[in-house]
Amino acid sequence: MAVRLNGRGSTWNASPPAKVLEGPYEMELPQTSRTYDVSPDGQRFLVVKRSANQVTPQIVVVQNWLEELNRLVPTER
Repeated sequence: MAVRLNGRGSTWNASPPAKVLEGPYEMELPQTSRTYDVSPDGQRFLVVKRSANQVTPQIVVVQNWLEELNRLVPTER
């Protein structure tokens, strides 16, 4: 999103927000803290775009895994 700022003296006003880019874009990557960059003149963006068939990463937390393992693979003691 972008907003134009107009300042005169000690006052300023802002335009309504306008959409700049259409996604979906990556918001977080594990290797880096930023997934975008802006050209020095401020006229272009470089953004990491998510592929159409990419699945959103998931984390699976397994609790009591040892009990589950013992149930599935019983051992004789």
